[in-house]
Amino acid sequence: MAERPATVDDVHRIAASMPHVKRLAGPQGNPIYQVGGKSFVYFRTPRPDAADPDTGERYSDVIIMWVESEADKLALTQDPKSPFFTTPHFDGHLSVLVRAGRLAEIGITELTEMIQDAWLCRASKRRAAQWLAAHNW
Repeated sequence: MAERPATVDDVHRIAASMPHVKRLAGPQGNPIYQVGGKSFVYFRTPRPDAADPDTGERYSDVIIMWVESEADKLALTQDPKSPFFTTPHFDGHLSVLVRAGRLAEIGITELTEMIQDAWLCRASKRRAAQWLAAHNW
């Protein structure tokens, strides 16, 4: 059986299901998911660094997800066919961007793992250890 494609609703459901998560509203009401006061999934407002290369129109559907390392970021963004990308604005920042309109290119399992990993790298060591132990990792 083929895995179903991920959706924006899945992003919200998975992020909200992690322990100790607060959902905040950003400057334009955009959802921000935090653990211990640290964002791990962030729905970004349109910015000039993420725009359609043909029209210049700013993307209005960018989602930021934290990653554990620069190596993880590179692994996700090096392939030009990947739905994950970065911009110079995020140089040195341990996160990747993905457009909501391209989430269907990601399976639900991969999205779940990405959001769990994002949470793990932003949660306190104690909370991360508790979650890992509870999930036999």
